[in-house]
Amino acid sequence: MNFTVPTQSIEETKADLVKRFTHFKNPKDRYKYLIDMGKQLQNLDESFQTDENRIHGCQSQVWIHIEESEGRLFMQAKSDAAIVSGLIALLLRIYNGRTPEEVATTPLEFLGEIGLLQQLSPNRSTGLYHMIKRIQSEGQKRLH
Repeated sequence: MNFTVPTQSIEETKADLVKRFTHFKNPKDRYKYLIDMGKQLQNLDESFQTDENRIHGCQSQVWIHIEESEGRLFMQAKSDAAIVSGLIALLLRIYNGRTPEEVATTPLEFLGEIGLLQQLSPNRSTGLYHMIKRIQSEGQKRLH
């Protein structure tokens, strides 16, 4: 697993993502960019593709593996669906390498600002909600 600590703050990362996504005027281009982000996910080792790491409530298969190292949470994830992989990559861009407190308390209002949520199907929105809830609850569990 890659234990790289982010160089940008969460706020800077969110602002960067909003800038990147709002650059595209056509919603299809946003989806294409999201899918490209998903293709860059590190491969999740099969040993981590367990029922415990599976996100229930998603139509597609999704696994998120979270490890704590030196007071930060590091994540790897995988999905069998292209858009869902992109959504995971987006979440990892925000949460990966952050402290449990940052993970537990970061509001995700920027997801509305990037213009993707309005186009997600209800099932994908529900899946995204379950992924966020899982990641944030992992942060919550590790607050000291």
